[in-house]
Amino acid sequence: MDWKSDAKRVSIDELHMNFALLRITLGLAMGVAAAQSAFLGRSAEPASAPAKEWNMKDKVTKTPEEWQKQLTPEQFRVLRKKGTERAFTGPLWNNHEAGVYRCAGCGLELFSSEHKFESGTGWPSFYQPLQPKHIATQEDNSLFSRRTEVHCARCGGHLGHVFEDGPKPTGLRYCMNSAALTFQKK
Repeated sequence: MDWKSDAKRVSIDELHMNFALLRITLGLAMGVAAAQSAFLGRSAEPASAPAKEWNMKDKVTKTPEEWQKQLTPEQFRVLRKKGTERAFTGPLWNNHEAGVYRCAGCGLELFSSEHKFESGTGWPSFYQPLQPKHIATQEDNSLFSRRTEVHCARCGGHLGHVFEDGPKPTGLRYCMNSAALTFQKK
């Protein structure tokens, strides 16, 4: 063999090793995501502030055109197209007033200022929703990662993601987009 074929063999061997490491990493990530889904399947602690009750029959369904007429372009991009606003740019990330955060699409009460905390991420963060049934979650495998998407249970609007690095008592961090929320002072 000459040096060129040895160089090719090393490159191919390195490639196989890199693929093996990638498979191991993806396997571990899938295991963590499965554990996260199981963990998030449990209900959150009961909220201290009562929220307005709603029924599944009250679901809000609109066409994209109707949503575009109702929402600002940024709200439409985030809520209906699953967009994300840039960190530290939304009007609610640094809000410290007492009140309730509602879905910007349908007005459903989602989070209380009592459950908001400073996560340092640049988005409004909460350790629990007002009522667990007011939000819904689903696996999000976009951007080469596995996350848990949070959306409004009434209108299906994308709110943000939930992570397991929040404070007690839940250990969760609901990282929401300001554009997906409105704020009502107490």
